[in-house]
Amino acid sequence: MSSFRKALKSRQRNHHERSQPGFRKQLGLLEKKKDYKLRADDYHKKQNTLAALRKKALEKNKDEFYFKMISSTLQDGVHVIKKPKEQEEVTEEQKKMMRTQDINYVEMKRVAEVKKIERLKGELHLLDAESKPKNKHTFFVDSKKEVQSFNLADHLNTAPELVDRVYNRPSLGTLETKRIQGAVDPRALGKLAKQRKHQYKILSQRIDREKKMFVISQKIQTRKDLQDKFKKVKVKKETTSSAAIYKFEAKRKR
Repeated sequence: MSSFRKALKSRQRNHHERSQPGFRKQLGLLEKKKDYKLRADDYHKKQNTLAALRKKALEKNKDEFYFKMISSTLQDGVHVIKKPKEQEEVTEEQKKMMRTQDINYVEMKRVAEVKKIERLKGELHLLDAESKPKNKHTFFVDSKKEVQSFNLADHLNTAPELVDRVYNRPSLGTLETKRIQGAVDPRALGKLAKQRKHQYKILSQRIDREKKMFVISQKIQTRKDLQDKFKKVKVKKETTSSAAIYKFEAKRKR
């Protein structure tokens, strides 16, 4: 029976809806039933939503309370959740590192930085570093007259040009008997001083990087410790330069 119905249907003429008549072309395209159906469904959906909201507003309990009423604010018509008062202070760089790497990787990179720092310190000796505190050398004399006539170059038995140097300050006897090794030209000395300053800058950057990695590893370790279900009290909140400090309850291990 179904095959007979399909055979009859195949011989039927296709129904074509008429288009807009010529004298009504100024009104645009003629709306078809499928277009009307979409428009009607959208209209009824909006009307049902408005009716449901109207009913909800009429049946609202004035004593109703939700925690989001006090934990969010309205900004430009949008509800925004308030930030907690004790929010963890973490820089974007620290967040990125903590999300992608674990404590073993950070510790490995930190140890590598420490080794590079030690090697740079061994090469530079930090003899004329700007951050190094200035040492004092006190000379004692017997009278005030000797203080007025005191000559530092004569006392140290060196050239007056080398008095301000804290390293490689040969005596006059050494300068007379030995030959000067290394650069002597002022241009070459200036170039060496520039290279030394650049090395000190690299050393300072590596020290800062090692400190940042140490802080990141501490913060990761603190988050791991907080996963344990032990009673704890926050002693010091987290900052950008240090991890939070917690005091855990003493528990006897079997």
